Formats: sequence, C-alpha cells, structure tokens
Amino acid sequence: MPVNKIPFGDFQKWHNLLILQIEGYKRKGNYMLEESNEENFEHGEEANEVLERYERMLKLNEQYFFDVAEFEELIDTYIDKKNITKAIQVAQLGLSQHPFTVLFLIRQAQLYAASNQVQKALDTLTKAEMLEPSNTELFVTRGSIFSQLNEFDKAIETYKQALETAEEKDELYMHIAFEYENKSDFESAIKFLKKAVHENPENEYALYELAFCFDITENTAESVKFYTDFIDRVPYSPAAWFNLGIAYNKASMFEKAIEAYDYAIVVQENFSSAYFNKANSLANLGRFDEAIATYKETFKFEEPDATSFYYMGECYEKMEDWDKALNYYNKSIKMDPEYADAWLGIGIILEYQNRISEGIHYVKKALELNSENADYWYIYGEIQQKLGFFEEAEIGYCKVIELESDNEEVYLDYSNLMYIQEYKEESISMLADGIKHFPDSPELKYRMAALKFIYGDTQDGMYYLESGLSLDFEKHIDIFEYHPALNKNASIIEVIEQYRK
Repeated sequence: MPVNKIPFGDFQKWHNLLILQIEGYKRKGNYMLEESNEENFEHGEEANEVLERYERMLKLNEQYFFDVAEFEELIDTYIDKKNITKAIQVAQLGLSQHPFTVLFLIRQAQLYAASNQVQKALDTLTKAEMLEPSNTELFVTRGSIFSQLNEFDKAIETYKQALETAEEKDELYMHIAFEYENKSDFESAIKFLKKAVHENPENEYALYELAFCFDITENTAESVKFYTDFIDRVPYSPAAWFNLGIAYNKASMFEKAIEAYDYAIVVQENFSSAYFNKANSLANLGRFDEAIATYKETFKFEEPDATSFYYMGECYEKMEDWDKALNYYNKSIKMDPEYADAWLGIGIILEYQNRISEGIHYVKKALELNSENADYWYIYGEIQQKLGFFEEAEIGYCKVIELESDNEEVYLDYSNLMYIQEYKEESISMLADGIKHFPDSPELKYRMAALKFIYGDTQDGMYYLESGLSLDFEKHIDIFEYHPALNKNASIIEVIEQYRK
C-alpha cells in the first residue's frame, strides 16, 4: 500500500469570527454575565465619575443616591475589573435604594452563579420571581444556572418558560438548542435552531450552529435542502451560501461547492474562509494550481496560517513538485511547530525522494505530537518495513488496528509483513482476524486463498478462492499480483473460468 494522507476537505474553515462569537455566546450563557447595555457600555468620563463618587462614598462611609442606570454601570465596571465581590455589593446597595427593582436581584443571582454560589443564586431568583413572576431574564438566568449544573432537562424546561413572555425568541431557541447539544440530542437541537432562524433570518449564529449539527449528524441531504430553501428566501446571506458550500463539499459535490463559495464571496468580498474552502474543493477536483492561487487569496484578508501553508504544500505534493511541497510544509511548521500533519508531510516527501532514513524522523515527530492518529501509525509501519525494521513496522500496524477498527487494508499489510519473515501461522492468523472483522472483503479472501495455495493447503485455498469469486470476480487478479507463480496452477485457472462463465 503506498503512503497516503488525509484527503483535501477533511478540514473546513468556518467563519472564524462568527464561530468564536458562538462559543462566546455559549460561555456567556453559562456564566450569566450578560451586558445590560446592548452596545457594551464603554467606560467614558461619565462612568468614571460614577465610579469615583461610589468609591468616595465607601471611603468616607457616607450614603449617596444612585439611580438604576448608574448602579448598572457600577456593576458592569466591577465585572470588567473581575471583582465579583464588589459587583455583588453594588447590586445589594442598588436593591436597598430601589427595593422593587427586580433587575438587581437578577444581577445578584448571575454574580452568585459566576462565583459558584449556586444555591444562593437560585434562592435569589426565587425572591425575584415573587416580585415579578413573568420576567423573561429571570427564567433565562435560572436556565443558565441549571446548564452550569449540567441539569440540561431542567435548563430546557426553564428556557421554554421564558419563551412564554419573551418578545424576541430566537436567542432563547438557541439556548434550548445548546442544551440539546449538551445532551448529544442533535436532532432536537436542529429543530430549535431552525426555529431561531425562522424567527430571525439574520441570526448568523444559528446558521453556523445548524451547519455544525448537520455535520455531526452526517445529514448532508437535509443540510443542502435547508440552506437552499433559506437562500430562496434570503439570497444575500453570505453565511447561508458558505454553509451550503460546506454541505456540498461534504457530499463530494465539489463543483457545486465552488459555486456556493463564489456566491458567498460576491456578497462578502473579504470572506477569507470562503476562499479557503473554495481552494479545498478545487484541490479535490485536482485543480491544484487554481487551489494554490485561491489559498493565497485568503492572505489579502487575514494573516497566513499554518493550515493554509500545509494545504498549499499538499497541492504541490499532488503535483509531484517535491521542493515546493517541502517549502510550504516547512513554512507551516515555522508558523506552528506543533502542526503534526506538516511534520508527517515532510516525512512522506522524503520517502518519495528515496530519503527514507531521513523521512522516518519526521514521521516520529508527527507521532510525538499526535500519538492517537491511526494514519500516522500506518505510514510509520510502512516506512519502517521499507527500512527493514520489521519489529518497528509491526508496532505501527498493531497501533493502527488498535486505533482504527474499520481499516481492512492493515490486515493485508500486517499479514504480508509476517509472510516475508516466513511466519506462516502468524500471516494466516492475521488474515483470519481481518476476515472476522470484514467477512465480505474480497481482497482479504483472495489474499487468504493465495497464502493457502502457497503453503500447500489446496482445499482451504479453493474455499477462499471461490468465496472471493462470489464476492467480486474482477478482483481475482489480486492472487496473481501477489504471487505470479499461481497463474500456472491449472486447478486455480479452471475454477476462475467456471465463475467467469
């Protein structure tokens, strides 16, 4: 088996800013420290005056009056300073001056939860509910606390209560979806994310999270249909076009993926992630020069990164331009010394150049960085076998079997390693294990037949030969490629001719 690598497109760049925002949105839901000012209050002169007046009051042990907005500013200021204790004290003072302002109880609860005083937080919300039982933010905060406690069903139930009074429901639908994700119930998450998008078609958070859930559930057809239908209603959404491209790429419909990414770029010219993913699709079509040029387009809008350099190196590798491939793999490593794929790429290029003893060191480095990657171990085993280090090769193949249960080819290579060392029983045993895991594999059956004939076990050889012929007649040539002398065996030829007819 020749050395191989992960195909283009297994890594898809998401819209970096939006994905970070989604993750921040989720974390914010857990910590409950949402800004009360929608524009994220910036501490200007007025805020500084309020803070100075408040701290002067504390220093002089006097009592000053602050309105509700000023108390909110003070709470946010101390949160920004990461002083939760003082923020709680401000909320308490605000409550004493404005005893019927539920906002301060809710803020207290959020602050208690953020400082892991969960029971205090829940008790405080109970007090708030007595004053204002239909306050939406109260239920959102309580739901967030249940989420923090990993009580996801209670969180969902509470967010659904909030829906009854909420004016804008799309964010609540997202909260509910996140809880279903926490439960690994991605189908239900998709249902509520769709509700969020229906409620607010401009909610790009929900569009990207939907793409993530579709990807997890491997429901590519539904993903394509959803984004196609959405684009019919909202044709100028770059996020929708982008995610449609990802869905097409996942379905190996690379031409359509490129078209979708192009539309995303038309709508948003600086959409660097769309350029990157378009380049992946071009590479999957073997259009490597265009792919490289498109990867370079991303550098107009964001700094080059290790991943882009790596994929450009892989394009040059596919074009057998070894020097440029090495150049870009080295650029990738310089950008990120822990980029394991790039270390592996260098090892493979050196193997192609018959510099095998040099290449193995780079493969070992990749394994140091990622010892759980079955592909790395496979390549390690192959190269060690070529170097004649059979014990090391065996270690590599064993790790592949341990890490990747659905790889049938490793049984062929491992068995062959045993065969060339003249370990008869071990070579047969390895194929038997493979057939046990892959009973419908013609390749394993033909290889077993070849070994049985080689070892003089004609009866079993015929059994496995006929089994292979029944599964896939055309692949019977595998026997002769593995051991050409069997082509002169009249009995084998006779059986093959019978199945040919």
